[in-house]
Amino acid sequence: MYGSERRRHITEVLAATGRVTVADLASGLDVSAETIRRDLSLLETEGVLERTHGGAVPAVPGGRVERTLASRRAENVTAKSAIARAALCLLPAPGGSVLLDAGSTTACLAEALVEPLAEGHGLSLITNSVPVADALHRSGATRLHLLGGAVRGLTGACVGAPVLRALDTIRVDVAFLGTNGLNVERGLTTQDPDEAAVKSAMCRAARRVAVLADSSKFGHEFLVSFAGLDRVDVLVTDSPPTGALAAALRDRGIEVVLP
Repeated sequence: MYGSERRRHITEVLAATGRVTVADLASGLDVSAETIRRDLSLLETEGVLERTHGGAVPAVPGGRVERTLASRRAENVTAKSAIARAALCLLPAPGGSVLLDAGSTTACLAEALVEPLAEGHGLSLITNSVPVADALHRSGATRLHLLGGAVRGLTGACVGAPVLRALDTIRVDVAFLGTNGLNVERGLTTQDPDEAAVKSAMCRAARRVAVLADSSKFGHEFLVSFAGLDRVDVLVTDSPPTGALAAALRDRGIEVVLP
């Protein structure tokens, strides 16, 4: 049995039973326990499950496992592309400055900037994301600044003291930020403390903060809060928020932009 077939079987058993053990899987698939552990580790990095002592359980929204940028780029593709196009209406006037966060939806925005850049919009573009910088460079950006620091392998984001010092010295017209969770009580949350520190600094560096988040993020919370809702000026999303979140956005005067 190929590895992909094994992992599909593990996923199916997990969905049916709610829990799997290394011993049972190894016995049932006639492979070593170490092979199963490698399969579980790979599925954990993809956000399918969470490892436990001796086995695994299904991953839940807001869980502790941080997924790769590539795996997140493959989720909600239509929604993220629509959000990116809708966010173009928030670009400042020609000659203005834009800060782009690291993330899957901001990466879509970088790709959507091809047309404005081709039309000579003349924006100063600043990012801490290696993938976003690459996309902007390939799109013909001529005023592009990459905030350098330690590069996180999972996300391609530059983090650390050099990035924070650079952000303390600038003031941009608009910052476009992604988030892993959007929650009334804890605001914007993410899984990594270093990325959270950079996101917080980006909020402070911007005259206007626009959050790009598809509706799957609503109501969820992750390890680190990097900004309360009161730091947000605009939410660009694919579906109108409802309930307590809608009320909280309305009470704070946060504009909601839909495709």
